[in-house]
Amino acid sequence: MARLIIRRIGTGFIALIGAMLILFFLARASGDPRYVFIGQEGVGIDPEVWDRLGEKLHLDDPVPVQFGYWVANLVQGDFGESVAHQRPVIQVIRERIPNTAQLAISAWVLGIVVGVPLGVFSATNRGKPLDYVSRGFAFLGQSLPIFWIGIVLIFLFAANLQWLPAGTKGEGFISIKHLILPTVTLAWFPAASYLRITRTAMLEVMESEYVKLARAKGVGRYTVWWKHAFRNAIIPPLTLSVFILFGLMSGTVIVETVFSWPGLGRLAIGALQATDFPLLAGITIIFGGLFLIGILVLDIVYAFLDPRIKYS
Repeated sequence: MARLIIRRIGTGFIALIGAMLILFFLARASGDPRYVFIGQEGVGIDPEVWDRLGEKLHLDDPVPVQFGYWVANLVQGDFGESVAHQRPVIQVIRERIPNTAQLAISAWVLGIVVGVPLGVFSATNRGKPLDYVSRGFAFLGQSLPIFWIGIVLIFLFAANLQWLPAGTKGEGFISIKHLILPTVTLAWFPAASYLRITRTAMLEVMESEYVKLARAKGVGRYTVWWKHAFRNAIIPPLTLSVFILFGLMSGTVIVETVFSWPGLGRLAIGALQATDFPLLAGITIIFGGLFLIGILVLDIVYAFLDPRIKYS
């Protein structure tokens, strides 16, 4: 296990350095990187400010040395200053992370609560009406555009019925009424994905010999489903969970735009429109690092959940 952790940390470090290299050279692909960092064409910039920025970016040094200074600043938590917000990048991101985490975790939990049980019941009722209804939900969930689902929910529950607000986050740390519509919209696709992969895993396990033996011994069907079958079918949904959680954390752009949710998705769009490279780089690197940590934790959890998995 220790060898696995060391190997995963090493490969994750290499992947993160690769992402940093790509970001670094993209900033210099169009010429002088100062144009990227000041967010304009340099017209009206004081020559002293221009020269001072060049010194800060170490433009007189070779490119590898510039990259080394940049990485050293990132390691210390210095992502530079946001062009659009005129504040340190880490402060801007820190303000938006709770909002995105709140929405992403809510959608993640809702997707699991809806999708996994439906997948189990769909597999255990194969060929019955419940199976067809569940598969229809999975089909719609993975085919309907997210923005369309959000607009339809706003039209029904906010505009017509006026049960829920159409957007924004609301007052205070959390507002349940404001959270419902964006959470349902964001959870729609994950719930369908959980349903399909859980159903497939359960169908495979239900045909195994130990499940048939448990049935022959007269074990109750719910015990067979949840204790014997689902326990051995949990690996695929668990794998999907990590990708979905970090995908939701970094990919809530559409939902946050539709519902005017002040999270990292809208922040990234604004940074892209303003050519705010320091902010875009900070968002990318932070979530890239979190994703790699999630993969490492997933590998460790595998070994505890399924003793058959051996790492050499």
